[in-house]
Amino acid sequence: MNDSVPLTENEIYERMVATLLDHRLPPGTKLGEDKLAAAFGVSRTRIRPVLVRLANEQIVTLTPNRGATVAQPTEQEAREVFEVRRMIEPTLIECFIASAGAEDVAVLTECIAEEEAARRSGDMRRAIRLSGDFHLHIASAAGHQTLGRILRELVSRTSLILMTYSSNHSQARSESTACGCQEHRALLDAIRLRDPREAGRLMRAHLVQLESQLQFTPPAAEAPDLVSLFGFVDPAAPAVGPAK
Repeated sequence: MNDSVPLTENEIYERMVATLLDHRLPPGTKLGEDKLAAAFGVSRTRIRPVLVRLANEQIVTLTPNRGATVAQPTEQEAREVFEVRRMIEPTLIECFIASAGAEDVAVLTECIAEEEAARRSGDMRRAIRLSGDFHLHIASAAGHQTLGRILRELVSRTSLILMTYSSNHSQARSESTACGCQEHRALLDAIRLRDPREAGRLMRAHLVQLESQLQFTPPAAEAPDLVSLFGFVDPAAPAVGPAK
């Protein structure tokens, strides 16, 4: 890097999390200390605490003698993440309604508009990021620091879950890789009406719907043609010459 002032450990952490939320660090990606140090223009000793912090948040896996890799969540871990999100996000949206002002509502409105524009243009990576930002802004403006900090970690882990278990993720189908804009608009309507009970109900239903779109069982592969696979040729069969 060309910056004259080296990045702090927190700045390195924030950049790595942002890259993860942007779906540019797939599960299983090796995170070599040397390469990260060169990328951020710092020493390896500045990288190690960041990797430990990410490991404590279950975003990175540290393996002795093998180094760090981006975590690959199991099905159980994925279900636990959504279970906890359903526990805390209704409370966060109720706190948001009680304390947020018009500017905060405007931020959510703009976030939805930008997400819809990203989907229309086919930029699903940006759409997914904006979808997470919608939830994170609710948390940050809710005024509940503890739950907000927990949700930030869960949103990062959700990003890994989506990359691992979204059906047909390589084509980034909008219905299977992120929260739907329509559900976010319904949440926004409940916020504008200052209806915390309805907002909490919609948030729980929204997270149930998102989890239901995950594909934990890979699609059944078509049975191979064994004759073609093993190339058996009947010696009694007449030889077939080149086409004339």
